[in-house]
Amino acid sequence: MMRSLFAGVSGLQNHQTRMDVIGNNIANINTVGFKKGRVNFQDLLYQQLQGASRPTEDLGGVNPKEVGLGMSIASIDTVHTQGSFQSTGIGSDLAIQDTGFFVLKEGANFYYTRAGAFNLDETGTLVNPANGMKVQGWMAQDIAGVQTLDVSRDVENLIIPVGSKDPARATTMVNFACNLDKRIPEIPEGATALEVQRGTWNTNIKIYDTFGEEHILQVEFTRIPGTANSWNAAVVVDPQAEVATNTAIGLGEAAPGAGEGAAFAVNFSNNGTLLGVVDGAGNESGGVGNVIMNVAYDVQNTDPDAEGGQVRQEFALNLGTVGGFVNSITQYAESSSSKAVMQDGYTMGYLDNYKIDSSGIITGVYSNGSNRTIGQIALASFTNQGGLEKAGNNAYVVSTNSGAANIGPSGIAGKGTIVAGTLEMSNVDMAEQFTDMIVTQRGFQANSRTIQTADQLLQELLSLKR
Repeated sequence: MMRSLFAGVSGLQNHQTRMDVIGNNIANINTVGFKKGRVNFQDLLYQQLQGASRPTEDLGGVNPKEVGLGMSIASIDTVHTQGSFQSTGIGSDLAIQDTGFFVLKEGANFYYTRAGAFNLDETGTLVNPANGMKVQGWMAQDIAGVQTLDVSRDVENLIIPVGSKDPARATTMVNFACNLDKRIPEIPEGATALEVQRGTWNTNIKIYDTFGEEHILQVEFTRIPGTANSWNAAVVVDPQAEVATNTAIGLGEAAPGAGEGAAFAVNFSNNGTLLGVVDGAGNESGGVGNVIMNVAYDVQNTDPDAEGGQVRQEFALNLGTVGGFVNSITQYAESSSSKAVMQDGYTMGYLDNYKIDSSGIITGVYSNGSNRTIGQIALASFTNQGGLEKAGNNAYVVSTNSGAANIGPSGIAGKGTIVAGTLEMSNVDMAEQFTDMIVTQRGFQANSRTIQTADQLLQELLSLKR
């Protein structure tokens, strides 16, 4: 009878623990990134009243006689199933689709979480505003003017300097693609202004110097008399300026000196594709690859202490590929156009906003229209994520059975993808928890009846001497 008492006690204690886990699950049903717990039971020790015996010629085998001594908790598991997503529209709210954890740091300690309700602090550092833990990743490095991400480095704090300046960048490349209408007539000698206008095609694009000042690049095309597939192109920077800007153009590594010629001839094949160019000095472009002209112009130096009053600016004018028609200058019997023109310069701007893509790459959006890679958010995965220890604040820490954190970019080595503007909700199922609560309550009640019945048997035993 004492055995049944202790078995009933173990049942009461462990069903109470299961109820504690269920209560915690229900309490966190609306906790962002929460993963529910699950209690598994197992039977305990057994007292053997009689051992087993093997069969003989006269008798069969006898099974052992064993009395159980109760039950215990086998495990309390964390169930890492995917939670539902809730759209918030806040760019710094992040969720992980599939496996992985965000990496947070407090001092020298690392924590891991699925709760991505992040924001910026006073210094622009991306943090969990609930506890100040700093989100880890990799900041972009400026290598030869190109923002580069090196995810092989150790993770670091992510800083998004909203309101910071983006220095002006001078135009270094203009990708020029237009169509010249093959039907445009030649300009006859003594032509009227209207005939000149009909026989030319002007294209204009904004470019920028090293000071961030805006200029207008104009290229004027005129059919070469007596030819069907050749055009003269005159290049002028700031054609409307009161004082003409010295403009020069040529093939080769550098443009000719200012004022030495700003025109070139463009030749097309019979099928309308680019054949090559000839600059003012008679240099011809090669018969393959990109056709690039080097353009130079002078701007006024605003520094009174600098030598000379002019500052030379240079950029490459890419006319396209020989024989190509995509993003190349062409000559077809269609209206002249300049729909595909791009340049890489801009004036000074300020970081207005930022966006995070599915790879965790943070891109800064500046007021001057430029976009720049700022950094990338890191994710961590584990061989046994169920072995992580809960540290509170929606965070986990590494345990001896979880394995070391495998930190890297999202979408690689089993890590999920990041969904911006979204939070992952708790994976607690209310119906499931209420059902488990009923089952647990019935189990607790049945074990209490076991104790009561055993107590009544003891009372009967004590009353035998009366």
